[in-house]
Amino acid sequence: MIEQSLGWISAAFAAVLSLFAAEPPQHSAFAGYVEAEYTRISAPGPGTLAALAVSRGDMVKAGQILAQLDATAELATVTEARARVAQAQAQLADLGKGRRTPEIDALNAQRTQALAAFALSDTEYRRLVQLVAEGIQTPRSLDAAKAAYDRDRARITELDAMIENAQLGGRDDQVRAAQALVNALRATVEQAEFRLGQRTLSAPMAARVIDTTYATGEFVQTAAPIVTLLPPGKVKVRFYVPEAQLSSIRLGAAVIIGCDGCTPVAAHVTFIANQAEFTPPVIFSRENRAKLSFLVEAVPDKADGLHPGLPVEVALP
Repeated sequence: MIEQSLGWISAAFAAVLSLFAAEPPQHSAFAGYVEAEYTRISAPGPGTLAALAVSRGDMVKAGQILAQLDATAELATVTEARARVAQAQAQLADLGKGRRTPEIDALNAQRTQALAAFALSDTEYRRLVQLVAEGIQTPRSLDAAKAAYDRDRARITELDAMIENAQLGGRDDQVRAAQALVNALRATVEQAEFRLGQRTLSAPMAARVIDTTYATGEFVQTAAPIVTLLPPGKVKVRFYVPEAQLSSIRLGAAVIIGCDGCTPVAAHVTFIANQAEFTPPVIFSRENRAKLSFLVEAVPDKADGLHPGLPVEVALP
């Protein structure tokens, strides 16, 4: 009884293995199409398109100007920012200088007057000291002369301090504050110049112009593509491989691309999807597994004659 049961189980297992060992029909080529990775050039801000320098089909070099947006407001902002920097620099330079020469000359003239007044009061004071000592004048008169002498001498000391202070520049904290203002305004100029530069759109690499979205005079919205470029080497082929043949495809594997009226082109696989494009509700039966299809991408070694949207067939070498 046990031997019969074991024989039945072995027969059933062998039947299952034979079912899964049967080979599905193989495809000689896989259907696909050509696709491109475009570079879309847009401006970060809105504005009127002042000039469009390229047309469809043109070949452009890296750095070549593609389009120019109206930059009247940005140019005025740069001019204003530069003028503010010049003003702040002038104020900083002024802090490093003393007062103007005419002001210092006026203080020197006042000191000359004070010296003359002091000379007079000094002479008067000395004369009265002699007269009081001789008994000719009273001590009270000497007190008034002494007060005038001290006043005129103090005036000279005051003017000397004023002249010295007038020849000095601004205080250290004032100079540091003025320098910080100059640095901040220079950063404002850099920002304004950066925004001005963004009004001119240039090609980031050599490429072919595929499309232009706007015409001169039209208003361009923020981040709206103006020029579409196709750089070299950015053409790829997308094709679908049935589940039964997916194991024969590897990243980096060589494939052959063919199309109507074109010479076959060699390519290599760069991407294999992790999920099937078409997944049936039940995947446990052999019939449903045969319907699974996985997206694969390959980059041709030469893209001559392979235009985006062109139907192709991909075969394994």
